[in-house]
Amino acid sequence: MMERRKVILITDGDEHAKQAVEFVAKEIGGRCISYSYGNPTPISGEEIVSLIMKTPYDPVLVMFDDCGQRDEGVGEKAMHFVATHPQIEVLGAIAVASSTHSSEWTHVDVSIDRYGHLTEFGVDKEGIPDLEIGRINGDTVYILDELDIPVVVGVGDIGKMAGFDSLKKGAPITKQAVEIILERSGYHESST
Repeated sequence: MMERRKVILITDGDEHAKQAVEFVAKEIGGRCISYSYGNPTPISGEEIVSLIMKTPYDPVLVMFDDCGQRDEGVGEKAMHFVATHPQIEVLGAIAVASSTHSSEWTHVDVSIDRYGHLTEFGVDKEGIPDLEIGRINGDTVYILDELDIPVVVGVGDIGKMAGFDSLKKGAPITKQAVEIILERSGYHESST
């Protein structure tokens, strides 16, 4: 049987997210499925899995976006297909906060605020800690609770957060979220 590919799901797919995720993937020695970027996600789960299987090495970072659509949109349908595929092992997910009117929510194991501090509270789009413990409001996130994801990290708007996660600064919050997932999922131990 073929070894399962190690994947991190990211619930954002705009241009800022694409640039930040591509940068972080290079920084950690992973890959990014750039074709998954778009608002909403422009390709199907089947196409994403095909691209994941063609990447030369793990971990693979994949973006999903529903463009604010209520209930299950194209991004969540694609995410469900990828996350439940027998050749994919989901290491974790980055749940990205948004302020869309049809906002959904999901449980998170931990959040990272705009200053890089871990918090038990969710965070808002700007990376400011919210009032609720263990949950985050966002677009393309409600399906995370339906999937078997070992680690879910909440963050503000990737590549933005009032400049705290900008590409010029090296997308530090996005990178920290990926590193937490790699650490807590046991990825480093299993890859040695």
